[in-house]
Amino acid sequence: MLSDLAAKYPEQPCFLFEDQVWSYKQVNELSWRVARVFHERGYKRGDVVALVSSNRPEYVAIWVGLSRLGVITALVNNTLRTIALQHSLEVVKPKGVIVSAELCPAVKEVEEDLSAKPTLFKFCGADQQSQLESPSIGFELLNSALDQQPGTPIIGLMPPSYKDELIYIYTSGTTGLPKAAVLRSSRYLFGTLAARYFANITKEDRIYNPLPLYHSAGGVVGVGPAITMGVSCVIKSKFSASKYFEDCAKYECTVGQYIGEMCRYLLATRPSEYDQKHKIRIMLGNGLKKNVWQSFVDRFNINGIVEFYGATEGNTNIVNIDGTVGAVGFQPRLLPDFLNPMGLIKVDEETSEVLRGPDGLCFRCLPGEPGMFVGKIKEGDATREFHGYVDKKASSKKVATNVFKKNDKYFLSGDILVMDELGYLYFKDRTGDTFRWKGENVSTTEVENAITKAVGLQDACVYGVEIPNTDGKAGMATIVDADDTVDISKLGKSLAKYLPPYAQPIFVRLAKKIDVTSTFKLKKFNLQKEGFNPANVGSDRLYFRVSKDGDFKELTSSLYEEIVAGKVQC
Repeated sequence: MLSDLAAKYPEQPCFLFEDQVWSYKQVNELSWRVARVFHERGYKRGDVVALVSSNRPEYVAIWVGLSRLGVITALVNNTLRTIALQHSLEVVKPKGVIVSAELCPAVKEVEEDLSAKPTLFKFCGADQQSQLESPSIGFELLNSALDQQPGTPIIGLMPPSYKDELIYIYTSGTTGLPKAAVLRSSRYLFGTLAARYFANITKEDRIYNPLPLYHSAGGVVGVGPAITMGVSCVIKSKFSASKYFEDCAKYECTVGQYIGEMCRYLLATRPSEYDQKHKIRIMLGNGLKKNVWQSFVDRFNINGIVEFYGATEGNTNIVNIDGTVGAVGFQPRLLPDFLNPMGLIKVDEETSEVLRGPDGLCFRCLPGEPGMFVGKIKEGDATREFHGYVDKKASSKKVATNVFKKNDKYFLSGDILVMDELGYLYFKDRTGDTFRWKGENVSTTEVENAITKAVGLQDACVYGVEIPNTDGKAGMATIVDADDTVDISKLGKSLAKYLPPYAQPIFVRLAKKIDVTSTFKLKKFNLQKEGFNPANVGSDRLYFRVSKDGDFKELTSSLYEEIVAGKVQC
């Protein structure tokens, strides 16, 4: 599709990045140079290359170029370090790893622990030309190889199939470290077309995309219309609340992207001439909360909000296209159950286990009853297949059988939604061992492992807690410290070393003990209910993180009140 667009609109902007304008011809030619470099090195269909890079137009051209060979690109979260980064690379067994210049030290640090021993490639973007001459021991300079190749198609190359695996996007799933979710070409195209249809995106639009390109929101919904439909896309290196609508005005964007936290941050900015001095007609994203929605629309004069819901690894998506405040989607109540490919099923409130009746089938939720969102799996149907993760064992945990009838199969989202009497669906909570914060899925297991490295074998629980008027859940850790030996300063510094900022606990509770179940599992439920309120924790010590470097201070009652009132930023 990109080659067709380059032939039809060679000079039209495909991507805009800072002061750079990348035409369709330029993006297409770079993708073919990438394909030629790796074709000459023997990379073939089914091989995996990991991409560890910050946002830039070359990011997309690289994975598109690899896909021309049938090579799968694993889009690694560029904020990961040490254990989490090593794990993300290890699970996909890459033949090569392409790393943007500024991230080479992070990858080099974990290279020795990779069993596949991949070839490491250093890549300098157009904004990093000064680093071309900087030595990076152990890395081949990809730029030099690209400069020797023409940006033309490879004669006789077998084109990939829409059933081929295209990219891996990492998600924390329900437990453990990041999992590599499989996106086939068909799924990528479906996600792109859905965004186009529901947001009524045309070639005359321009998308503002400040989201990470390693996520499905930024990498599929954001850039997908650009490389498949000819819709120009503005790529930002990172989100800036103060520059969002100023950028939209500067680049003349008409479609803006968001995740729920972003909208709250935008509302928190000082009023500006750019609040309504822009051409944004519609905002597209997920996670916009009810208490932010109307204020956001009113202040920034947004004509429409297209709120969608869906898991990267899932097979079912829903969308709210009529602007019903707070809803993530709609499911016609008049649709017969046998025609409905999705539903809500009852789960145990504490364990998140699926509940079943005497017949072994699940209970379908009635309006007002919270339940886990599930999607029917249908093999051979591109919109209903479940491709899961690279780790097939992890994939099997996301599938339930005998849900509404014998031998049926459904994808388990792990998310709790609730439906109203009209059929509108609202997000309520996330089950399992993850929670969402700063637009990222946080694995409690990953955080608990990092705590163990810092404090040894003391019991530790990690969970998400709600802060009023804040999207997602803030991370909180309760650690057993019966002998008062935990040094909160050293703990904070250690967590900052091993975890990205969004995964570091905002609150730490040092307790004399943590209750356990009959099967010796730590009881998180009551701890989560008690939250970070000093009045609920007895003599336990509470701390609040005050910097990304891992600095903590004692959480007093007065500080608690300031946090709850929104006077202290978390």
